Formats: sequence, C-alpha cells, structure tokens
Amino acid sequence: MATEDEGISAQTGRAVLSLATDVGGAAVLAGRLLRRMAPPRLDGPELWRNLHRMGVRSLPIVGVTALFTGGIMVIQAGVLIRRFGAEGLLGWGAGFATLREVGPILIALMFSGRVGANNTAELATMTVTEQIDALETLAIDPLSYLILPRVIAMVVMLFVLTIYGDVLALAGAAFMGDALLGVSTATFWNGFIETIRVWDMATGLIKSALFGGVIALSSSHFGLAVTGGAPGVGRAVNASVVASATGIFVCDYLATYVLQ
Repeated sequence: MATEDEGISAQTGRAVLSLATDVGGAAVLAGRLLRRMAPPRLDGPELWRNLHRMGVRSLPIVGVTALFTGGIMVIQAGVLIRRFGAEGLLGWGAGFATLREVGPILIALMFSGRVGANNTAELATMTVTEQIDALETLAIDPLSYLILPRVIAMVVMLFVLTIYGDVLALAGAAFMGDALLGVSTATFWNGFIETIRVWDMATGLIKSALFGGVIALSSSHFGLAVTGGAPGVGRAVNASVVASATGIFVCDYLATYVLQ
C-alpha cells in the first residue's frame, strides 16, 4: 500500500512539475516576443504569408462550422420556442449564445486543430532537424523571423474568422428558424436587433483574441521545446492540441467572469 501511495505521489508530482514547466515556458516565450514588439522586429513577407495560410485557407472549415452552429442553436431553442410560443425570442436566444460563447469556442477549437497543430509540427520538425540552430548560426533571430509573425497572424486571423463565423452562424440560424420552426427571417432579425447589445458581440471578439494568443503560444512553445527526434514531433503536436483546448476553456471561464 505504501509503495502504491508513493507511486501516485510521484506521478502527481511529475505532472505538476511538467505543467509548471510548460506554463512557465510559454510565459517566458511571451515575454521574449513582447520585447521584440517595441520596436517591432519581424519579417514582413513571412507575416503576410502566414496571414494567408492561417486565415484565408481556414475560411471553408470555419464557414461550415459556423453554419451548422447556427442551425444547432435553433434546434436547441426550438423546444422552448414552441412550448411558450415565444417566436420573437429566437433571434435573442440564438444570437446571445452564438456571439458570446458557442461561436468563439467552436471556431477556436477548429482553428487549433487545423492551424495550431500544423504550426507545432512545422516548428518541431525544424527544431529536431536543427534548422532553428542554423538560423541562429546565420545571425537570424528565429523569434523575429519565424515565431512572432506566426503569433501575430494567429491572433489577428482568429479575431477576423470569428467575425466571419458569427455572421454565417446568424444567417444559418435565421434560415433554419424559418425552415424548421416557421419563424420568419424578419421576426428573427427584429428579435436579434432589439435584444442583442454591442457588448455581447464585443465579449466574443475579446475572447477570440485571447484564444488566439493561447493557441499561438502553446503551439510555438511545444514546437520549440520538442525532444526525442521524430517521435517527439508527434508527442509535441498532441501536447499542443491538448494544452490549447484546455487553455481555451480556462480563458473562457475567466473572461466570462470578468466580462459578464
């Protein structure tokens, strides 16, 4: 029994130390990147390339996710709408949940799976093949040339993609409300405009910027801290996706409490 207790204690201790190491490493990386922002020291062409690669190429998957998210919100709200005959509240119910919570979270998770995992894999491969060391040998700062443009691109594009996704989600909700519940699009949009505040949309957008920072720092940290050669790349990608998802929900909880 004592041996088993010691084993559990040892595993718990290792898990806590690993978590502290990763959180501290991401925080140190954030500090080093902030130092390169005053004055800005980054590669312009690399920034534009990442904006296109991470943002424009994510439009199809974000669009599909947003349309179905709006439809799901209508289906979930349909039970109460039919029970109480509150067709005028459909726009508020679907819009409030989509703008403040569901839209930003789902889009961030899709962005993490597509962009964050890819960023980790690329950086981890460059690390294990010593390409990062080669840049330093050539007197090129890897943080300014590689990491900072990617971090800025992720934060900016997730913010923009959330606006794009919100619009499509609301359009999908209005269409499904008419098709499934018989609530006209005019009734939907009137209810939405009369009850949804600008702060409701701003809350979701603030969260999206926070989520973008979490995904960018997590994916970059695990990509640069990879060890163990090629097998380590897979472990780094897995750890990055898990850390990003966990960070998204933790930040969502804290932001919801502060911004309510």
